[in-house]
Amino acid sequence: MLTDNWQLTDDVDDFLARAGDFLRSRPAMHNTPLTDIEKLRTCGADAQAGEGGIFGLLESAGEVCAVFYRRPRGHLWVTPLSAERVDILVAHLAGLGHSPSGVIADHDTATAFAEAWQRHTGAAHTPVWQTHLYRLGTLTPPRRTPAGRGRVTGESDREQVVRWCREFCVDVGEQRSIDLIDAGSWDDSRFGDRHFTFWEDSDGTPVSMAATTSMVGGMVRVDPVYTPAHLRGHGYAGAVTVAASRAALTSGATDVVLFADPANPTSNALYQRIGYVHIADFTGYEFSPGAARDQSRRYSSDLNRPALSPSAPTT
Repeated sequence: MLTDNWQLTDDVDDFLARAGDFLRSRPAMHNTPLTDIEKLRTCGADAQAGEGGIFGLLESAGEVCAVFYRRPRGHLWVTPLSAERVDILVAHLAGLGHSPSGVIADHDTATAFAEAWQRHTGAAHTPVWQTHLYRLGTLTPPRRTPAGRGRVTGESDREQVVRWCREFCVDVGEQRSIDLIDAGSWDDSRFGDRHFTFWEDSDGTPVSMAATTSMVGGMVRVDPVYTPAHLRGHGYAGAVTVAASRAALTSGATDVVLFADPANPTSNALYQRIGYVHIADFTGYEFSPGAARDQSRRYSSDLNRPALSPSAPTT
């Protein structure tokens, strides 16, 4: 029987000093922890105050073999674990009084965690996010590239970038980002630190957009990709994704990744045509708030319920 000894901290710098090499060892699979935790680190302690953030790491033979962290809105992101190790982690967290409002991980780990959390706490779980993860193999531009060119956006493009990001959020139901944008809190949204590329038609009019994260551990994530509904079907999404992906490679990225909604066969087929290879599936579950409140009373924990939202590209 395993007797895992998870080590917990609320210090992001201490966590990265100990777990950074592990996260960078699989930059594609760990792409979201890499970008999330880097953003927490650069925001500083004041930005994290009151958010209930916590980081955990598991060592085996003196080396980190798994981590989890609690995102600012209250749900956990967990790196791959066996079902037995998931159960140990869940029992440990519940016993300490932690009560996350959801979990995101590779599909098997997330499902095992949600089921174990229900066994230990009685909290029901509902799937709220499913996605395919792709990693770029050999970049292969479409045979027929639409007329025009890719262009990195500048300050003068900000209004259109913000408008298109909001339209993207409406398409995928990402309400928290809509609220932040509407409140004028662009920098606090998940798009505030992205780098944007437009595809412009032959007249110089922007017709599609792709964003990329800053490079962390050699990894760049393309997210989101958006084309207004009335402009779809002309190959613009493929062209702008190629342009953004090529720029990431030119900047020195060794792993270029993106997420795609399994329910959108058009975008999945497009990404595979231009060289992206499906490597994993991820799932997010939300736990029932009623059971979470009961758990809070039992263990005297302080919790926040997150807004889990999809980030699948819209083509």
